[in-house]
Amino acid sequence: MSLLWLLLLLLPLLAVLWQQRSRGARPYWLISLQHRVAWWVLGWAAAWQQRKLEWSTLNVGQSQQEALMWCLKKAQGSCCLPRENTGGSTDMSTFRNHLPLTKTSHTQEKESEEKLPPPTFPQYHGDASLQATLLGLITLNKAYPEVLAPGSSACVTPTSPWPYSVPWLEHALGRVSAVGAKDTRTLLLEALISPGLRVLEARTAVELLDVFVGLETDAEELAEAIATGSLGMLLPKRAAELREALEQGPRGLALRLWPKLQVVVTLDSGGQAEAVAALRVLWCQGLAFFSPAYAASGGVMALNLWPEQPQGSYLLPPGVPFIELLPIKEGTQEEAASTLLLTDVQREEEYELVLTDHTSLTRCRLGDVVQVVGTYNQCPVVRFTCRLGQTLSVRGEVTDENVFSMALAQAVGQWPGAKLLDHVCVENSILDSCDGSAPHYEVFMELRGLRNMSEENRNKLDHCLQEASPQYRSLRFRGSVGPAKVHLVRPGSFRVLREALAACSSSCPHEMPRVLRLGHLAQLLQKRVIP
Repeated sequence: MSLLWLLLLLLPLLAVLWQQRSRGARPYWLISLQHRVAWWVLGWAAAWQQRKLEWSTLNVGQSQQEALMWCLKKAQGSCCLPRENTGGSTDMSTFRNHLPLTKTSHTQEKESEEKLPPPTFPQYHGDASLQATLLGLITLNKAYPEVLAPGSSACVTPTSPWPYSVPWLEHALGRVSAVGAKDTRTLLLEALISPGLRVLEARTAVELLDVFVGLETDAEELAEAIATGSLGMLLPKRAAELREALEQGPRGLALRLWPKLQVVVTLDSGGQAEAVAALRVLWCQGLAFFSPAYAASGGVMALNLWPEQPQGSYLLPPGVPFIELLPIKEGTQEEAASTLLLTDVQREEEYELVLTDHTSLTRCRLGDVVQVVGTYNQCPVVRFTCRLGQTLSVRGEVTDENVFSMALAQAVGQWPGAKLLDHVCVENSILDSCDGSAPHYEVFMELRGLRNMSEENRNKLDHCLQEASPQYRSLRFRGSVGPAKVHLVRPGSFRVLREALAACSSSCPHEMPRVLRLGHLAQLLQKRVIP
């Protein structure tokens, strides 16, 4: 408690120091003092969060029961649940019996009945977001020393990958950013004139991909802005370095621009794997990637405590929000299948996440599938594998996100010089492109290194799909399903698609769909197909 009071006493001092940012260049002693105080506060707060996490993961049953009761207490209309005679508590069987499972809207998406994603749970995601941010910063600094030194990190998107925003802390830690900047271009310019960066941040990997594609497209304009002092400093030498780095192509560009760069921080969510793969192979070659948390359907669902592990292992914490897991073998088709608590899951098995929404008091099947890969104390450590809503079906078959992605990766590997940047799929009925042909998949993709494809190369995707899915192969053999059609789109097309998605979605961050079910979004890409 005494430490808490000391922290409260220090906050006014930090606020005063933070205000100095608008008074021109700060002396080194002030920068150093700000950084030391901020680091002390961060370290103390992170240690407090670590103790909370240790207790909750060692006492999972009690933590989940408290999370459930909190949700019921905060929920409007929670009186619909009968109370037992045990201190007014509600047991799990009563909870499950009176609140049936519902599905998130992306598994029931219709153009004529467009629905928003599930609520973002702002009241209780605050704690989860704060925990993810504090523990993420500490573990990142342990894995990559000096990455939080003054002037070592910059975010190139308007929204940070760190789930919880603490402006005074971010400034005191010496982050490179344009004060009050709202657009990506200004943030990118701020980063480009700071060659000493050790950490490059963006909200999601797909947004960072857009930044690098835009950097190449607008290279001369950005270089001119740096040379002529758009940000208040004339830096012709740095502009020349930018031009020289870009002339050598995309591969390894980040390290040519920022030689001390060690790690890229983005917030993981659905549909990011392809962007991460493209960044690793091209612009961010040789750099580590780290996500402090996994955000699913608009909120922080899992924590990343292992920045040195490249595969994306996440801890499912037992507190609020209240999480259940639905076995995939039982729950894929049967909504009445019984859910499990965190302590009941089995290693190597796959489960769909179920989240209780305290606002409308619903148990929502998110569609996000996890595989249990380990344990942390008594809690499961998982890997997110796919999303049930991202499946293709034109004749009753089920081609899920993983199966299609593996087939596509295999096909792209057979196209000389091609690097996949992004893709989406559309069932041909969405585009009204039947024209007498059998039902089929329409695939839109953006590639680097290949602008024209022969018909033979286009057909390789269909062959790979048949190898990956016996059910698809059987339908193709009978002629019930036609061959998948491949379309290349112009550079920047997926950035336009993401802007359109952001305009009609409340999810934050915006998960990248791999299957489009809205005709106007599919047509947006169709108009940008390379003839």
